[in-house]
Amino acid sequence: MTEDMSPAERYAAAKLRAAEQATALAPFREMYDFGLDPFQVEACQALEAGKGVLVAAPTGSGKTIVGEFAVHLALEQGRKCFYTTPIKALSNQKFTDLVKRYGADKVGLLTGDNSINSEAPVVVMTTEVLRNMLYSGSQSLVGLGYVVMDEVHYLSDRFRGAVWEEVIIHLPASVTLVSLSATVSNAEEFGDWLDTVRGDTEVIVAEERPVPLWQHVLAGRRIYDLFEERDGQGGGRREVNPDLERLARMENSRPTFGRDKRRGRTMREADRERERRQRSRIWTPSRPEVIDRLDNEGLLPAITFIFSRAGCEAAVQQCLASGLRLNDQEGREKVRRIVEARTAGIPDDDLHVLGYFEWLEGLERGIAAHHAGMLPTFKEVVEELFVQGLVKAVFATETLALGINMPARSVVLEKLVKWNGEQHADITPGEYTQLTGRAGRRGIDIEGHAVVLWQRGMDPGALAGLAGTRTYPLRSSFKPSYNMAVNLVSQFGRHRSRELLEMSFAQFQADKSVVGISRQVQKNEEGLAGYRGSMVCHLGDFEEYSRLRRELKDRETELAKQGAAQRRVAAVAALEKLKPGDVIHVPTGKYAGLALVLDPGTSPGRTNGHRGFDAQEGPRPLVLTAERQVKRLASIDFPVPVSALDRMRIPKSFNARSPQSRRDLASALRTKAGHLVPSRHRKPRSEAADDRDITRLRTALRAHPCHGCDEREDHARWAERYHRLLRDTRQLERRIEGRTNTIARTFDRICALLTELDYLEGDSVTDEGRRLARLYGELDLLASECLRDGVWEGLGPAELAACASALVYEARQADDAVAPKLPSGRARDALAEMVRIWGRLDALEEDHKINQAEGVGQREPDLGFAWAAYRWASGFGLDEVLMEAEMPAGDFVRWCKQLIDVLGQIAAAAPPGGSVARTARKAVDGVLRGVVAYSSVG
Repeated sequence: MTEDMSPAERYAAAKLRAAEQATALAPFREMYDFGLDPFQVEACQALEAGKGVLVAAPTGSGKTIVGEFAVHLALEQGRKCFYTTPIKALSNQKFTDLVKRYGADKVGLLTGDNSINSEAPVVVMTTEVLRNMLYSGSQSLVGLGYVVMDEVHYLSDRFRGAVWEEVIIHLPASVTLVSLSATVSNAEEFGDWLDTVRGDTEVIVAEERPVPLWQHVLAGRRIYDLFEERDGQGGGRREVNPDLERLARMENSRPTFGRDKRRGRTMREADRERERRQRSRIWTPSRPEVIDRLDNEGLLPAITFIFSRAGCEAAVQQCLASGLRLNDQEGREKVRRIVEARTAGIPDDDLHVLGYFEWLEGLERGIAAHHAGMLPTFKEVVEELFVQGLVKAVFATETLALGINMPARSVVLEKLVKWNGEQHADITPGEYTQLTGRAGRRGIDIEGHAVVLWQRGMDPGALAGLAGTRTYPLRSSFKPSYNMAVNLVSQFGRHRSRELLEMSFAQFQADKSVVGISRQVQKNEEGLAGYRGSMVCHLGDFEEYSRLRRELKDRETELAKQGAAQRRVAAVAALEKLKPGDVIHVPTGKYAGLALVLDPGTSPGRTNGHRGFDAQEGPRPLVLTAERQVKRLASIDFPVPVSALDRMRIPKSFNARSPQSRRDLASALRTKAGHLVPSRHRKPRSEAADDRDITRLRTALRAHPCHGCDEREDHARWAERYHRLLRDTRQLERRIEGRTNTIARTFDRICALLTELDYLEGDSVTDEGRRLARLYGELDLLASECLRDGVWEGLGPAELAACASALVYEARQADDAVAPKLPSGRARDALAEMVRIWGRLDALEEDHKINQAEGVGQREPDLGFAWAAYRWASGFGLDEVLMEAEMPAGDFVRWCKQLIDVLGQIAAAAPPGGSVARTARKAVDGVLRGVVAYSSVG
């Protein structure tokens, strides 16, 4: 290559190489046995030039290399680097990786329950830990040069996302920020905000996956490609596989089995057999069949996403029951050795309770589940074995897609619908991209595979749209909290705090959306000027004349609505007087005519077409029509009052579901009342005829000079357009008013409430406020009020653990049918007092217009974990506690870890000299034992 260069070119190339060797990037590149991608090089060069960077790249593309370069720069410059992650599992994994590269003396770890070498030059931590350091003014921040925020797209998380923005806003200006994100469709917008609050920030977006992804559909015994390349005039465009579209049409067509009416004989057996064969190609294979098929196609290891914990466990059991084995004898022995080493510290009694032996059998066969309900140690083992290739089929919930580094050759999606906490909803293109992003292991696979199982009613076109869309916008979930307010005011005062909050990404996005609305308002105002000119009348002020016409129309409409409402009230009152056995005439609707009332439907409290009615809808009588139909009518069928024409007895033996019963009773109805004619309802005199306002407005209209204009109606049409556009413009202006300064307005309301409760005094924070500053979490203010009122004084450690659990626990599904079991005595009284205090705070929040629906304020404390926390802190065994709690071990450990965290906060914030701080520390010791103590991940 160099031989073909001129001397000048060779000199220039040598000079460039020498310049590259002089950079920090050159020795860093030599630490890896693979070359860096262009986006990685671009980001590292920007970092070395002193710029902040935002790197948005697909899962598995290697964006963490940029974070590791920040670590390398910090060590080279003698400065500190904090590497933050959203979850403890990721922190532990990154800590292990960095220790291998730089040594244990240079790398530390700080999570909610782990502190290792915390003063090291490189510290891995969860984002919340860094936020707390910033608010407390920790000395560890001295010398900090770089902060890496891994998975920064977590700021969209509605529960924890605000923490990321708090850190970004409050980091010292001297700190260089490295933001690593999944592929998002508004990376430039996020980069613009970072540029605004952090200074010069380079945005690097990598769209290409390092390993190509192929999309498939598994139906019956065949794996179909989702897309088909067309090399015709379209120039290699992708289209939906016509075979899949044919399958969908075949499934949607109705079977033609049965009798042929034209020939009066059954379909020929050969035709029926052909139809059976065609349809037998369309079925959803079982979970063991899917794994077996992927194994035969060489597509393992695979992660199958099932949006249910129970579904994941059931999938493993189904594979075991089918006799599926993915490991040979050597693999089984390796698995057993690793598992026994990792679980050696767990007592045998606990292993039995945790379902260890069933779990181990699945692992030995190369099959496992992975979800939040599992013991953290078990999840870690599954991850380790999967990376080593000893577990080849994992059934996981979607939480794995957002968590640790666990790539596979293939990803399987059973369904494209999941429960979102409120309803079953289709997964979004962003969720689909996140889930399938796990497919394809860099450096191992030449391609990854996403396989969607065929489900009845599947639309291949819709699936192609899901797979082909790359819209995954980053949306801020930032909301001020009580703790945030006192910490900000303490450091910056009210005015500066307000300015800082207006720098949030949430306000940035709101303000940006206002730009478009403002532009529309400006356009509308130009249109209004034009309309105003077109409605000018040479006889007088047409705008005034138009106002009179509009007032007249509004008054007539108002009177018409009042009349309709009065008629509805009269009709409902008449319906409420009906009794079973009344013969009525239904005035209108599909079932108009003679009818017998079977049930008047006037018992309030039950709806949905059953007995009773909704107070807003009115009675819904169940009637038998003269045509033998039993129907529940609605108030819409009775626009005018109805009264009984006659009465007749309903036999006790009458059964509305029996055709014979309906026929007999309808016949009796026609015989008894068929000759009756309902009295005609006279329409009442219009109120408009006697209304003084209408008379006045009509007189004023006729007297106005413009009334006699020959072009009056032409002017009126322009006036109507003018007022319609004016109304739309006013609505847009209200939207602008509602969006600007929204965060600051919420902050003002929070400060007003805190001032009323004596946590703030103007720009000063009181002693009570300083206590609140040490309490983090959703129920920070409730915890502070409990400490102030001495609610927890005199409690034992287990009793305090029960009370503190209500501050962190939140049931996965609301269940108000059964009251939770609670400890007796002082703990029960303290819990009841906590609920009373919450009720007082809830009323205060309502007074100050602090809206919980918008994610601000205090939710009601959940007492569902109090009994389990009390029993565990009292020393009861794991089997007893889990059996009574009816809770998976992983959930139990996670809630205990959060309970330990909040107990630590209570110990730090409790008034000196009281008993609560000592009791909280003892409670921590009572909870941090057994299965909770030996679980290294929270």
